[in-house]
This record gives sequence, structure tokens and C-alpha cells, in this order.
Amino acid sequence: MSDEDFQFILETARLSPSSFGFEPWKLLIIENAELRKALMPLSWGAQTQLPTADKFIIVLARTKEALTPESDYIQNHLRNVAQMPDEVVAVYTNHFRNFLAHDFDLLADDRLVFEWASRQAYLAMANMMTSAAAIGIDSCPIEGFDRSAVEKLLIEKRLVDPNEFGVSAMLAFGYRAATPSREKTRQSLDAHVEMVY
Repeated sequence: MSDEDFQFILETARLSPSSFGFEPWKLLIIENAELRKALMPLSWGAQTQLPTADKFIIVLARTKEALTPESDYIQNHLRNVAQMPDEVVAVYTNHFRNFLAHDFDLLADDRLVFEWASRQAYLAMANMMTSAAAIGIDSCPIEGFDRSAVEKLLIEKRLVDPNEFGVSAMLAFGYRAATPSREKTRQSLDAHVEMVY
């Protein structure tokens, strides 16, 4: 795929919405053939994509430590990315604290904040996949991997700080080698949608 097309796909991730606008994700674009090879035994769901995908991404989501209301990441985001004045930062920080502790009760378990961040990352992933499809590029979201083993490998390679990020998903982009032998199947719209009047 062209650099221009891939930049377009990445830009859709950058512009994706997220709860509180915090963008709690990072994309590791794995171009290194040796790293792709090392990921193979850890990633049963990516056996065809790792060696062949034009672009292979590991999607990271921020950890609970990185997403406390007073964390460097959140405070930097409010002050320097969102460019909020101090009095608004204080209000926003308090709203986020209440959201974590009460509205969604995310502080009851250390993993819950990471899972919330992963849901935000999936918004970016979905936008990337939709934008890729719009320009004729195929994609495949992947959760078929040993998360702790992949994280360990990335930590050893100094690609991930475990205090900041965990592995959320994988995502492959490219052009299909052949037309699928059967058509895509999906449930009916009625199975997913209920109108409430």
C-alpha cells in the first residue's frame, strides 16, 4: 500500500473520538521482520497476517497507573493538548475522578481502567478499518494471541513501558491475495437494533 494511503488510515486513528478526549492508545507499527517472526509462536490468530500483511500494528492501551486523574499523561493532555486553563483543568480532573470512582466504578479492579482504555482504542481501530475499506484496503482485527507473552516480548525489546501501556489488540492491513470462497455472513439488522418510541 502507498505511504499516502497508510498515512490516511493513521490520520483516521489520530482524529478518532475517545471518552473525555483522552486518546488512551498507542499504535506500534511492526515493520521489523525479526520481531514479526518472534511474534508468530505467541499469536495463534495472526499466523497468516504476520508474515504477509503489508502493515501490522500492535494496539496498546494505557494502564490504570497512566490514567489516574493526577497522572502526568492526563494532566499533560488537559493542559498542553486540550489547552485548558487551570480552573477548567481542575473541574475536568474532578469529573474524571468521579467518572472512574463512581459513574463507571472502574477503580474496583486494577484491570478495569485498562479495559476501559482498550474500548477507546477500539474506536480508533474501527475508524482505521472503515477508512481502509473505503479506499479498497483490507484489514483484520486480531485478539488471538497470548497477551502476557506478547507484552513480555515487547517489554524485553523496550518497546513498551508496562507502567504506561498494555497490549490491547493487533491489526493487519493489506490487499487480499484471493477472493474469499464464501460471502460474508452477518445477523439481520433486527437482531442488533431495537427502536424505542
